Amino acid sequence: MLDQVSVYAENKKGTMEHITSVLAEGNINILGSVTNDSAEFGIIRMVTTEPEKAAQVLEKEGYYCRLTPVLAVEVTDEVGNLNKLLKALDESNINVDYLYLSFNRQSGKPIMVFHTEGPYEVEDCLRNKGFIMTENL
Repeated sequence: MLDQVSVYAENKKGTMEHITSVLAEGNINILGSVTNDSAEFGIIRMVTTEPEKAAQVLEKEGYYCRLTPVLAVEVTDEVGNLNKLLKALDESNINVDYLYLSFNRQSGKPIMVFHTEGPYEVEDCLRNKGFIMTENL
């Protein structure tokens, strides 16, 4: 299980650059991210090297941040492997709210990061189905 930083930010020119510069100044690496926007505000969801510190330094700059537990599943880089993961979740009646891709910096394998209700139970379910859960991005 990983902690994800969700940043709620105004949708205007330079915002992403400012967020990444704040993290760089704090020596915090972004390991994976996804951005969803709307007309006025966006949500930047990211897994970082130090999620608590990332939230603190961004909040000091006026951003609203929230830490959320997310799951990370290592998959092989082959056609259909994401489908296998999603099918296993569907067969267990588990809904995925959103997902994004990262990778294991040690093995080089893709990591699917995703959010769902009841992450601890879902983690157990996936382990029982043979999936490899990881915290190494």
